[in-house]
Amino acid sequence: MGNKLVIVESPAKAKTIKKYLGSTFTVEASMGHIRDLPRSQLGVDIENEYAPKYITIRGKGELLDKLKRAAKKSEKIYLATDPDREGEAISWHLAKALNIDQKELCRIEFNEITKNAVKNAIKKPRQINESLVDAQQARRILDRLVGYEISPILWRKVKWGLSAGRVQSVALKMICDRENEINKFIPKEYWTIECTLKKINNNDKINVKMTTYKGKKIEVLNEEQNNNIIKELELGEFAVKSIKSSEKNKNPLPPFTTSTLQQDANRKLNFATKKTMSVAQQLYEGIEIKGKGMLGLITYMRTDSVRISDEAQKTTAEYVNGKFGEAYVPKSPRTYKSKKNIQDAHEGIRPTYVELAPEDIKESLNSDQYKLYNLIWNRFIASQMSSCVIDMKSVEVVNGDYGFRATGSKIKFDGFMKVYEYLMEEEEESTKIPDLEQEERLDKVKLDGAQHFTQPPARFTEASLVKTLEENGIGRPSTYAPIITTLLERKYVERNKKTISPTELGNIVNSIMCEHFKKIVDVEFTAELENKLDNVEEGREKWQKIVSDFFEPLKISIDNAEKEINKITIEDRVSDVKCDKCGRMMVIKQGRFGEFLACPGYPECKNTKPIVEEIDAKCPKCGGKILGKRSKKGKKFYGCANYPNCDFVSWFEPTNEKCPKCGNIMVKKYSKTKGDYLVCSNNECKYTNKE
Repeated sequence: MGNKLVIVESPAKAKTIKKYLGSTFTVEASMGHIRDLPRSQLGVDIENEYAPKYITIRGKGELLDKLKRAAKKSEKIYLATDPDREGEAISWHLAKALNIDQKELCRIEFNEITKNAVKNAIKKPRQINESLVDAQQARRILDRLVGYEISPILWRKVKWGLSAGRVQSVALKMICDRENEINKFIPKEYWTIECTLKKINNNDKINVKMTTYKGKKIEVLNEEQNNNIIKELELGEFAVKSIKSSEKNKNPLPPFTTSTLQQDANRKLNFATKKTMSVAQQLYEGIEIKGKGMLGLITYMRTDSVRISDEAQKTTAEYVNGKFGEAYVPKSPRTYKSKKNIQDAHEGIRPTYVELAPEDIKESLNSDQYKLYNLIWNRFIASQMSSCVIDMKSVEVVNGDYGFRATGSKIKFDGFMKVYEYLMEEEEESTKIPDLEQEERLDKVKLDGAQHFTQPPARFTEASLVKTLEENGIGRPSTYAPIITTLLERKYVERNKKTISPTELGNIVNSIMCEHFKKIVDVEFTAELENKLDNVEEGREKWQKIVSDFFEPLKISIDNAEKEINKITIEDRVSDVKCDKCGRMMVIKQGRFGEFLACPGYPECKNTKPIVEEIDAKCPKCGGKILGKRSKKGKKFYGCANYPNCDFVSWFEPTNEKCPKCGNIMVKKYSKTKGDYLVCSNNECKYTNKE
């Protein structure tokens, strides 16, 4: 047993860190927060400067006792939770629970889980940062006041189980506003005129697009105008007015921040923000790499910064030089500026070991881990490489007073594009341009006008919503995924392929919030509140004043809303299931643990049924269908459709695959380190397809 105790959040992180610290250290996991506000009550003493009433989280008592016993046996305790507000708060709660003096140098932090980073952190413990804790505490109390004071109004006036959230409600308003823009949009007609031309002495062709009339930008608004212009062009001649050649340097993008990682993973990998953060957490905390043991593969994934350490830059330059050659290393290290008001305590998201290329460790990663690591590794390596050099050529062609244009590009030196390609929104579509001379006459091959209509604004995707939230200063990196997840779970929005749109319920809740709680859904007000929380973190403002300034006017709005909002009835969705007691078609209702079927004849008929999903697997006992159900406490389980005649049941989703060792069915499981994997349903066999 070691005589120094290190406490982290997760077992995976504990396992990785233990490897670096040796036998004199004991490493334990708190499994996240150990204390929080009670779920059964507000938990904030409004009359006593908004003092929070923290309790030990239900189910964490035994774990806390274990940590207390370990603390008593240790001569020194290090709190090594994540390096952000939430991590600081977890350490503060641990210190309170373990009776660690507030002046004790017990807090350590690291941006990456590597041997050097962990050992250096142990050498430089500090006091818990009270300002950082205050900022987290203020956010937690503000969110609790909004949620617990407004949500009950929605329950009583609209539907049980609804919720309002300080940041969630702003995001919902953005989605509803965008949908309103789409619905109100009136398309406008316009035409484009394009021409295929060829050189007179050979068949080299060039495609050009009409852009100007008498040197000014032209808009073709209808078919008549289009036809008249084409008639003029048919009578005229095409000639080259000018040819311009230039060389353009295209620079790489900076390393990922939380926001840009979520956006790119959504666009390129089709990952939901929640999935991106879950997989990134696995890569950060540690993966068992064949021949190397547990390794944290990326730096901390909740960051607004694009700064990179000098050591990481130097190591990467050496790697790029060895892998691609000296020409791919920039003459001076690339540095990137973070946005205003961003504290650069963290780095951008990067691989901790640049030499571990994705292909080299692919067999140790599951599919999702590999995809995300590959994205992060390529983006970071590219960010430290030479610019891509592009030969640009633009040609202007004239026919009378009408001007046409074509642009072409050719990569002269690929630079960073060798590992990470991207296209900027403002980049023009490139066309192949033959060798031409000024004033050279060209023959017309094809001349066409095409009708178009302006398009409404696009619906949000998770990527574009995250980008908009960040641009408006709404929320912080750690909040984007929970916001979107909550909106989907509450059925306020729905996802159609990649786009997000509001439901009827979402529109109703948004209307109530906009009418009765204008400040809560005001973008500028919410962004300013985020700035004030930053001020608390920096010790420039007291958290109690910020909470008071927010809640006093909110309380008036709450009192008014109670009087002014009339009961709103939302029609329940009718299912295709008949009530087996009275014959009515059952409706879908929302309960504490999700949706369920209920008879619309209530209270005369009180029949209810769980909503079941059919699993693509057969019952191993009778060959019948297997259904996914929920227990009374909301936990999902799987059982045979022929119950009670067949008693097959499993907490894990069955598959049709058979165990190669004993022949029993395999079931699906999930862990942070392994991802999705299969294990034999026979507890005595213990066979798994992923060690």
